Amino acid sequence: MKWFDNTALTLVIIGALNWLLVGVFRLDLVALIFGNLTWISRIIYTLIGLCGLYLISLYGRIKSSS
Repeated sequence: MKWFDNTALTLVIIGALNWLLVGVFRLDLVALIFGNLTWISRIIYTLIGLCGLYLISLYGRIKSSS
């Protein structure tokens, strides 16, 4: 599962950088590359959101390992 954790973390970091660009420059990189709410951009937004929800479980795993 470590590869899935790393993949999810990478996608969430990319999503966070996209939100940084939206907040600072009003530039939505996903929409710029794939189009504004096209099916592919909606899939990307959904995957990033699901990875963020999955990473909530990281709190429990960190607590149980220490």
